[in-house]
Amino acid sequence: MNKTIYFGLLFFFLLFLQVFVLNNILFLGYINPYLYIAFVFLYPLNKNRFPFLLASFILGLSVDFFSDSGGIHAFSILTIAYVRLFFVKIYFRKYPVDYPFFNLQSESFGKVFNFVVTLTFLHHFILFSFANFSFQNISNVLLNTLFSGIFTLTLYFLGSYIFSKRQ
Repeated sequence: MNKTIYFGLLFFFLLFLQVFVLNNILFLGYINPYLYIAFVFLYPLNKNRFPFLLASFILGLSVDFFSDSGGIHAFSILTIAYVRLFFVKIYFRKYPVDYPFFNLQSESFGKVFNFVVTLTFLHHFILFSFANFSFQNISNVLLNTLFSGIFTLTLYFLGSYIFSKRQ
């Protein structure tokens, strides 16, 4: 399948999954999964980052529109989309020469786990920091980040295991 069509369908699938299913989950007041950030993990690395950053921003803005959250999803996903290459260099030791050949599924689970966990908790911390926007609520920010991050990671790794091609 053409990669442009694949990532377009992934964009809309994650948007609709987030808006119509996952936004309606609020377990124990702390757990709300944000699986739409998987778009950042799965999008291929390119030398031209503008289309990716624009698509990430539009995805976050769309989630904001349906969630009535005032831009915090757009800011948080754009942040992790921007720093993604930094963490690719740290965890995978890949540089711009390697980007066309880089594939997350071909890397070891430990490296992928560290990469995904770091970006997920960074996203969630930024998101909940702006949602609460007070140092008095730092315990709520940390609890929301921890529990929602764990639930998001569980859904991501479960989904990647289910939808991965068997070799």
